[in-house]
Amino acid sequence: MSSLRHISEPLSDPRHAAYLDAARDCILDVGWRRTTLTEVAKRAGVSRMTIYRAWSDMGSLLGDLMTREWVGIAAATRVAAVDTTTPAGIAAAALSTIRALRDNALFVRIVELDPDLLLPYLISRRGRSQEALVEIMASEIESGQASGAIRAGDAVLMARSLTLAGHGFVLSAQTMTDAKVGFAELDAEYARLITRTLEP
Repeated sequence: MSSLRHISEPLSDPRHAAYLDAARDCILDVGWRRTTLTEVAKRAGVSRMTIYRAWSDMGSLLGDLMTREWVGIAAATRVAAVDTTTPAGIAAAALSTIRALRDNALFVRIVELDPDLLLPYLISRRGRSQEALVEIMASEIESGQASGAIRAGDAVLMARSLTLAGHGFVLSAQTMTDAKVGFAELDAEYARLITRTLEP
């Protein structure tokens, strides 16, 4: 979990947590495009300059907000998992993360109103959240390899591949559901994909 500690360092100031809460509320109410640092400050009950000292623009604030939100979900699902050092355990934890992301209010709001905000993280570069998720899974894979429960191989490569597959199950699952195939069936296939990929 070292990656979680590293990622959370810039967000450790409790005052910043309150400001991020205010930004989250604004985005849920009116969407990203209509949210300003001034509105965040107003909702947080502080001066505009207080917010500007923490973030120079809404883009940097959103980056911290998404990192806190997505990594927090991953951490919670990992803590709830019984064992994340076996193929089945990693699959169960990853599936819980996928489902939690799909149902997350902030994620749903961004997808509904401002989906283009996610494009850079899908076609151009990895964000801090993605990097943290890959590091978490790679660490779990390495632990499983040490015990012989998971096949040999580059743990980072395997984690990146499974995270890449996860993107589709988060963002595009609804395009593959209909009267014949539902979310439950797709989710079961994602868990099977992870399990089979990691088995010795």
